[in-house]
Amino acid sequence: MSLSANAGILTTRRRSAIPGLALTLAVTAVYLALIVVIPLGALFAKASMLGLGGILEVAMQPRVAAALRVSFGMALAAATLSAMVGAPIAWALTRYRFPGRRLFDAAIDLPFALPTAVAGISLSTLYAQNGWFGAPLEALGLKVAFTRAGILVAMVFVGFPFVVRTLQPLIEELEVELEEVSATLGASRFATLLRVVAPQLLPGVLAGIALAFARAVGEYGSVIFIAGNLIGVTEIAPLLIVEKLEEYDYAGATAIAAIMLVISFVTLFAINRFQTLAGARFGHV
Repeated sequence: MSLSANAGILTTRRRSAIPGLALTLAVTAVYLALIVVIPLGALFAKASMLGLGGILEVAMQPRVAAALRVSFGMALAAATLSAMVGAPIAWALTRYRFPGRRLFDAAIDLPFALPTAVAGISLSTLYAQNGWFGAPLEALGLKVAFTRAGILVAMVFVGFPFVVRTLQPLIEELEVELEEVSATLGASRFATLLRVVAPQLLPGVLAGIALAFARAVGEYGSVIFIAGNLIGVTEIAPLLIVEKLEEYDYAGATAIAAIMLVISFVTLFAINRFQTLAGARFGHV
């Protein structure tokens, strides 16, 4: 066979069914422009009508400031609790085999598919004073529905699946041999978990926290039904934005949305930065 024929065969083999860089980059740029950049640009353009001083004035309004504190404070608390709840669930579903495992694993995705309004109605019914969960808690002096605790429950409900799905692939890739070596060297289970397992999972936990936080801070449907929406107490920022829109105060609504976007970006940047540092510290980039 001639050299030209061999070269033709090699050239043919090197061709890929996947589009090249130019096409994929163009599709990516168009998609980001239409779905992300242009809408966010329009948001800031509308908010800029108030000017920086006007936006700061909106942010310092007592009702707006209280709603922002509730939304971001509860979202951070819910993301942290989601990590505490989701990590053991991910470990159990990945490392152990037990009856009904597939059913439990499928149920993790229910918050993704369930309409948020349905979730909110279900949670408010369960945690009401006469609900299945609310009545026993009420007898103990604990009230969940129509309090900030209810907001926390709703945000954890929509956020913990992100932690579970983020950690499962990482747990599957963990080398069991390292745990066995740790045990043979005399380390306890807690020491092995703390010094061998936890450092390898820390970047994934932080990624799950970031995703759960991003999901919780903008949550609306599942929160408003169980929160009670008391001004200055349990009112969330997304609800306040909706009320501004109903009052035709578009500038005020976009100002609150822009404030939320900036705070969310700074918070997520800090979490991702910490995740990068943790990954570099423990050998994961």
